Amino acid sequence: MSDFDTSLPSVRQIQTYITDKKEVELKLITNDLHVGKVFWQDPNCICLLDQYDLPIIIWRQAIVYLKPKTNPNFFKEIFLPSSYFKLIINRKFQKRGSRQ
Repeated sequence: MSDFDTSLPSVRQIQTYITDKKEVELKLITNDLHVGKVFWQDPNCICLLDQYDLPIIIWRQAIVYLKPKTNPNFFKEIFLPSSYFKLIINRKFQKRGSRQ
């Protein structure tokens, strides 16, 4: 059995997901994609709770990536609405037209 090095950034990041109960996407080498909350981790496995709170134990060697599930409204919240850009573009064209 290998030692579990809690000073590694990956271990600490996963521990943060556990503490925050953050929903994550976990892709496997089989191309399966699992979504859920990380419940626990050890040197060999990660336990993911699915949408029904059923545990899925996944071997670390089978993981391609693990990332936080993104909010579908994330970009809408960050970027300005398209009407703002239309207004800016129209003003630029109006200024160009007045120069000619």
